[in-house]
Amino acid sequence: MKGSLPAGRQLRGILTNLSCPTCPGLEQDCLREVTLSTQRLRVLPPAVLSNPALESLDLDRNKLRSITGVSKLCNLKKLILSKNEIVDFPSEIQRLVWLEKLELNQNQIRVIPEGIFSHLPRLKHLRLNNNRLGALPRDLAACRGSLQYLNISNNLFRTFPQPVLQLTNLQELHVQNNALRQLPRELFQGQSLKMFRANGNPLREPPSEVCAGGIQQILNYFNQLQHGSGQEDKRVKTMFLGASLAGKSTICKSLKQRQSKLMPKEERTVGIEISEFRIDDFTFLFWDFAGQLEYYMTHHVFITPQALVILVINLHRYQTNDDTFKDLVGFWINNLSMRVPNSVVLPVGTHVDCCREGEVEEKRSDIMSKIAAMLVERKNNLAHFINNLEDSEEPEFYVDQWERLKEMENHMLTILDLVAVNCTNHRDIKRLEATILEHVRNEELFPEVVRVLPPVYRQVEAAIVDIAQGEEVAEHGMMDLQYLLSKLSVREHLASLDRELLQDILRYLHRIGLIVWYEEIKHLESTVFLQPTFLITMFRLLVRYRLVQQLESISVDTLIAEHATIRDRSNWVWTFKSKAMLCHRAVRALVKYQLCSEGMQDVFEEIMGYKPHRGRGKLFSLLEHFELCLEVRHAKALNPQACEFVPGKPWETTRGQGESWYLFPTYLNQTEEVAEVWGGDHPEDLHIRAYFSPEIPEGFFQR
Repeated sequence: MKGSLPAGRQLRGILTNLSCPTCPGLEQDCLREVTLSTQRLRVLPPAVLSNPALESLDLDRNKLRSITGVSKLCNLKKLILSKNEIVDFPSEIQRLVWLEKLELNQNQIRVIPEGIFSHLPRLKHLRLNNNRLGALPRDLAACRGSLQYLNISNNLFRTFPQPVLQLTNLQELHVQNNALRQLPRELFQGQSLKMFRANGNPLREPPSEVCAGGIQQILNYFNQLQHGSGQEDKRVKTMFLGASLAGKSTICKSLKQRQSKLMPKEERTVGIEISEFRIDDFTFLFWDFAGQLEYYMTHHVFITPQALVILVINLHRYQTNDDTFKDLVGFWINNLSMRVPNSVVLPVGTHVDCCREGEVEEKRSDIMSKIAAMLVERKNNLAHFINNLEDSEEPEFYVDQWERLKEMENHMLTILDLVAVNCTNHRDIKRLEATILEHVRNEELFPEVVRVLPPVYRQVEAAIVDIAQGEEVAEHGMMDLQYLLSKLSVREHLASLDRELLQDILRYLHRIGLIVWYEEIKHLESTVFLQPTFLITMFRLLVRYRLVQQLESISVDTLIAEHATIRDRSNWVWTFKSKAMLCHRAVRALVKYQLCSEGMQDVFEEIMGYKPHRGRGKLFSLLEHFELCLEVRHAKALNPQACEFVPGKPWETTRGQGESWYLFPTYLNQTEEVAEVWGGDHPEDLHIRAYFSPEIPEGFFQR
């Protein structure tokens, strides 16, 4: 029989009636499951402890620091003590010999004494995540025959706990967000482990990019290491962000060429530009992101965690007021906090040669103080939201939100001191280079900058770079996966390369940004982009600055080739301006015109598909996958043939014979115009309350 105890004032009355009136003579023996979560308990109620038949006790989200008397519950199989205030591991637990499930996550436990787990031979499920643990007791190995689930994520482990290696029946293991640098290969050599998560650790061996591929890829990695000693790879993905014309490209090229290199305005970045160069023994992958808002909407496709972000700020334009700070600095800090909260940000002030004496230091101080205030406010907001959820009447409904907020609270941006440079001064460029090198050598800031790789990883990478630069490969660099394998395997040192190993290496190269391979997109799983810059070119065809002008300039020859007229083109422009929608023919004509103007018409059919009216090429697969465009039905009336909508079941859209239309949320009109079309509030309106924490992403409401 189950007792579910509601909150607050009802607790005392229920505890005095734990006997079961429907089972005379059995009384408390009937009650086998009790839930006392969110009751603000500081001690265990005597009425609970006097029920030896109890098998399940949920004490989640209370104020408990100890559980004195719990050993009286000698038949207990399930004990939930998560989200309490426990510091010392409860020793009485060792007497609960029938225990199968134990959860002590989200407390403040630092040490687990020896002699506890040796008395728990039936324990199957153990959660110790979100504590302060740095080691596990040796006698955890006594659970080798029973323990199937173990979660020790979000603790302080610097080395992998050896007792875990003796848990031969372990099926699921979570070690995320610790300080682990190396994983033992023995962990993956057994047959029992089915689920493993290790993200958020500064792993060198195997690198986190390998771990993200799953257990089989980790095992393959260790197998490859047996064929040769591991090689250290020191590589830093460096992203240049900032407002338009801040000087990102100038700094990027000046660092690469090791001399001041001014970029003319007409050569500013369109989309993203990628380059690579070395400083000492470090390889830097430079990703120069365009600053216009239109291009910002594609940034999330390429921005990755554990990167060095160089935030470029035009100090000449910057004024010490909130509006300028928001536009030139705050906007980027906010979005980095949402997308890559564990990144390191180096603010770089430019155009100092245009500033008055003393002005640079004044602005530097203002920027740094405002960023610090932003981070403090963000931290306070997160704490406020977390407390609200914990104090809510039904917190179990908000578990996912609570866990996400706690993760955000534990991953805050690291902001370095602003470096002010004159891009025309060679000494300033050298000083910036020295500053960057000093920071990336700091293992506290960049614990993952050094990775250990099997020799074959570097061999395949070098061969792919060689193939991509060869004359046989087209400029776009798109290549079929099987064809790439055939090109690689003819090389003597890669003769034994098979498809599975190649896929492992491609996943790694994709995650570090050297190539792009979207195996999760069905239409692209067999295509490898050896030149990531071409992928950016594809996005730029439809997500770009002044797209309306591009539509208006489509040539008559292109229109004729797509069976369209000048009047059609005018209708396309009007529909796009008013509804942010384009029909399939309009997209084909626009893409064809732009590719022809850039001398790349040979890839049109592959990008757009081979069927003029309904074909789906690579471009639409990418845009829809990243929600940059959505296929919609462009109809003036409701569809009487539409399938019935049933909650909880997939809804299949009815495909008509008409032309496909695509909505581009980025280009939707602003709120005022939408409100004017929508009209005022009405009593029959459906009201939806949205909960944001702590920022609203740019373009959220449009999407």
